[in-house]
Amino acid sequence: MRAPVTAYLGLGSNLGDRLDHLRRGVELLQSHQAIRITRVSSIYETAPVGPVEQPDFLNLVVAADTTLSPEELLSVAQEIERRLHRVRTIRWGPRTLDIDILLYGDRIFQQEGLTVPHPRMEERAFVLIPLLEVAGNLRIPGSGATVRERIEEAPDRSGVRKTPHRIVPANPVVG
Repeated sequence: MRAPVTAYLGLGSNLGDRLDHLRRGVELLQSHQAIRITRVSSIYETAPVGPVEQPDFLNLVVAADTTLSPEELLSVAQEIERRLHRVRTIRWGPRTLDIDILLYGDRIFQQEGLTVPHPRMEERAFVLIPLLEVAGNLRIPGSGATVRERIEEAPDRSGVRKTPHRIVPANPVVG
């Protein structure tokens, strides 16, 4: 059995019942025997990124202790997306649920279909602001900057609006 690693995952939804998709995504992650959610950020609403006209997103970040490898964690995330009817037709298109691995411990990892740290997270306030809530002083592997330092440089901070909604997973593990 490998030692647990803290991973940070970004979840987003802009189709259907966005809040329910986020809630179910967190619950499905938490229900996996090798994943324990330790922190969940507030939920933020943001305009979509990309060339496709689509509804606004709800986004959050979770911290999770896991014994899964990055590849195994990606597989679990993609299975949860499928269970919640994610269809991949247009890059950066609308989706019921998107789960991105933002960070995996202090590892830098790249293979076909998976790059960690997430290659665009440092330029996206909709990722950095909720990540700040769960790991503000964390140093981003490869850049040396903390999440708090990177958020100061994010160009689109004003477009990230905190909602009154919260998700608390059943049987949370306090970290």
